[in-house]
Amino acid sequence: MDKTKVWLKAMRLRTLPLSLSGIIIGSLIALKLGYWNALIFILSLFTTIFLQVLSNLANDLGDHLKGTDNEDRVGPKRTTQTGEISVSEMKKAVTFLSALSLIFAGLLIWVAGREMSSSRIWTYIFLGIGATLAALFYTLGKKAYGYSGKGDLFVFIFFGLVSVLGVYGLYAPFFYWQIVPVAVGVGLLSVAVLNLNNMRDHINDKKSGKFTLVVKMGIEQAKIYHTALILIACFAFAFSSLMYGDLAPLSIIALIPLLFHLKRVLETDKEEDLDPELKKVALNTFAISLIFGILINVQFISHFFHNLMHGY
Repeated sequence: MDKTKVWLKAMRLRTLPLSLSGIIIGSLIALKLGYWNALIFILSLFTTIFLQVLSNLANDLGDHLKGTDNEDRVGPKRTTQTGEISVSEMKKAVTFLSALSLIFAGLLIWVAGREMSSSRIWTYIFLGIGATLAALFYTLGKKAYGYSGKGDLFVFIFFGLVSVLGVYGLYAPFFYWQIVPVAVGVGLLSVAVLNLNNMRDHINDKKSGKFTLVVKMGIEQAKIYHTALILIACFAFAFSSLMYGDLAPLSIIALIPLLFHLKRVLETDKEEDLDPELKKVALNTFAISLIFGILINVQFISHFFHNLMHGY
């Protein structure tokens, strides 16, 4: 395989819609409230993309070094595991992406922090460093938190709370409590994707000493846990859509596929059948975030296109 294609495979670009969901919905809520900065939005997208790719490459490397990526793994073959990318090459890529993530996080804080207090700036510096470390040490290192069942908590924090609330705070000077249920919804659906991944690989993970929550609680309890994640997330989005009013409740329609997904997960006994469900939940999270964000900004969007059509 061409080396460029190998690296694209390693980057797992299909994971990007999920990681961008929080950025998009947090930014569009800020737009709804009258706060917007195109440069902040662009830098937020690039920072998130680099962090997600860093996480994917670090996981590829970490699981290989720990022997978790082996012939018994149900999911797609990883590039370090197959030898398509050497360990030394992957280490260099992880180092490069770490630096790139920190540079763009720094640029983002510099642009957004011009009117921030010093305490808020330091908070964002801490979050930027924390997000980079979280991306690295899910599987890397002797105390990788993904191997001790803490992955779900970190995903909820960084994909939900930090992503949605954090990006909103880059635009707006004041906290807006109505954004919290949205952040919870995005966070729980992101955890659901991780839970699916861990249910798919739970047999091999247990053999390899990767004690995810699924390994700790067992597959049947994991399905109950998954049900709770999906249903609470749906409730959080439905509640938020009613709070925002106007056309926002129409976004509830985008949650319907998650209920069919839940039925398939509860009925299947084959780990390999869970693999396609990861993509469905990830894309559904992106869809609900985008649709919700658009519907709460219909008035702004209509005015924008009206002005565009009339040349001013």
